[in-house]
Amino acid sequence: MPTLPAMTTNHIQRRAPAVEVRDLRKSYGAVEAVKGVSFEVAPGEVFCLLGPNGAGKTTTVEILEGYRTRTGGDALVLGMDPAHGERELRERVGIVLQQCGVQADLTVAELIEMYGRYHVRSRPVDEVIELVELTEKRDVRARQLSGGQRRRLDLALALVGEPDLIFLDEPTTGFDPAARRQAWSTIRSLCDLGKTVFLTTHYMDEAQHLASRVAVMNAGQIIAIGRPDELAGRDVRPAEIRFTLPAGWSLGDLPAVPSRSRSLDGDRVLVLTTEPVLAAHRITSWALERQIELGHFSVSQPTLEDIYLELTGSSAPNQVPEEVAR
Repeated sequence: MPTLPAMTTNHIQRRAPAVEVRDLRKSYGAVEAVKGVSFEVAPGEVFCLLGPNGAGKTTTVEILEGYRTRTGGDALVLGMDPAHGERELRERVGIVLQQCGVQADLTVAELIEMYGRYHVRSRPVDEVIELVELTEKRDVRARQLSGGQRRRLDLALALVGEPDLIFLDEPTTGFDPAARRQAWSTIRSLCDLGKTVFLTTHYMDEAQHLASRVAVMNAGQIIAIGRPDELAGRDVRPAEIRFTLPAGWSLGDLPAVPSRSRSLDGDRVLVLTTEPVLAAHRITSWALERQIELGHFSVSQPTLEDIYLELTGSSAPNQVPEEVAR
């Protein structure tokens, strides 16, 4: 990864990254949980940090949130050092933790209004309720909300102070598919408001759907960073064409196509190719001309999950205790 330029005041004013991290380190005794991590988050993007348990991602995020002190390196959040605990920074950052405790006997509207009073600037209560799609639950007490509705309330409480940057830690854990999609819609709407989102998640489809860029962290280091469709050369990896051949037809009967390899397992054919459109066209044209039924025909490229498992699966696990470096 390219070395970041010196973090001078002029540099901050010129480029104004929402988050800037250089050579960030965190040690617990002899154990180094975060080992020289560097990255930037641009204003208005959804930046997703991925990694297995023990990779050091939660430690990294908590340093940026101001909950942990770093051992070494530099970190700036909205141009300020989170270690200093400045009121201005706290006013401009919203945080949604995995578990948030609220006064369960208060209604949705009462909670948002109360939290809004803690901030110098705040959004109107009804506007926040509409943004997180809780209009019908406005006067319902927090204890009566479903799990997905509680998470949307957590997001509302983080948004009421009109933050410029929002940290979302596993925001849809435990959601059913419909609730997750609703949450994704809400998160995307934050970008329309010009917010910057720093997301951690274990769901690869969530990262694929939401993130402008993703960084994969393992054993305390960033091992890959880029757009979800391009991470670790994903966009240029061979595509997989799969189908089944009817009885009496073999691999040798197939037409010549641009391919890295072709294989047959029983009646199942797998073609690896960097020219999937041309290869699929030739195969299907050949089958149509001969009136051959190709079962379960599909064309796919490696998923983000495939790339993630490839990047993290072969590395030795970090030996930092789970409660220390999640």
